[in-house]
Amino acid sequence: MRDRCGTPLKIVCLLLLVSGSALTAADTFTIATYNLENYLDASSGQRQPKSETSKAKIRESIVALKADVLALQEVGGANALLELRSALKAAGLDYPHWEFVRGFDTNIHVAVLSRFPFAARRPRTNDGFLLNGRRFRVSRGFADVDVQVSADYQFTLLTAHLKSRREVPQADEADLREQEAIVLRGIIDDHLKADPNINLVVLGDLNDVKDSRPVRTLIGRGRTALTDTRPAERNGDERSGSASGLSPRNITWTYHFGKEDTYSRIDYILLSRGLAREWNSDGTYVLSLPGWGIASDHRPIVAAFTARER
Repeated sequence: MRDRCGTPLKIVCLLLLVSGSALTAADTFTIATYNLENYLDASSGQRQPKSETSKAKIRESIVALKADVLALQEVGGANALLELRSALKAAGLDYPHWEFVRGFDTNIHVAVLSRFPFAARRPRTNDGFLLNGRRFRVSRGFADVDVQVSADYQFTLLTAHLKSRREVPQADEADLREQEAIVLRGIIDDHLKADPNINLVVLGDLNDVKDSRPVRTLIGRGRTALTDTRPAERNGDERSGSASGLSPRNITWTYHFGKEDTYSRIDYILLSRGLAREWNSDGTYVLSLPGWGIASDHRPIVAAFTARER
């Protein structure tokens, strides 16, 4: 089912074209993810609003990315998202389409900004799981949207912000994160069962390293395994592998954990086999700007794609 504008979707595609939306005949497009670290417009619990200096640096980072579709984590209320969207438009980067997901956590949320329209929205706001005999909810929920890049090309985006490393009294934080990953993997499997060739991207702040149980759960195995794009800095380093045959020794960290003073890769862009066929590794990187930490404790990552089925 590689025709993403097959019979069930042709009416949607035609309506989008007639509406004068941002659909273009662009040959390529980019998808990015960025944890904004408490992008709030008002105090919420122990979280404080962003300073104007920090907001300006976030805008600088996003404008530098120029991503066509941008998944966001740690957004405050919908007003905070709309304020950011308006500020980006004033800076020359217009995202006419947006999705905001209200999860169990009322302080921070996941969201999506897009140059392209959404053919479908399936906000995942009420998923739960049992852990040690107790019922929990997925804290931030998941955004699940179909993005219509052109009349002939569509992809599905799932963005997540899994449980942080911050300890909580209710349960072990690593166990909670793993259970949220299991729930998300179930949604991935549902998409792949419905269409094994789906163009699917799973991205966001997974709050763990690649060899951890949550990330291994999400990547999966065999024919339904996801491809890890592993963005790295564009700093002139060669992409050759190490002598041990492990991943190339590029600079890939995306997060500074102040409590431990460590730098690690916990933000990911993962692809289904269908979308991996269109992936352009040369356009995939970690954004490295001077003063990046003024904006957030995370650095954004972006991946590029060809907008036609392969």
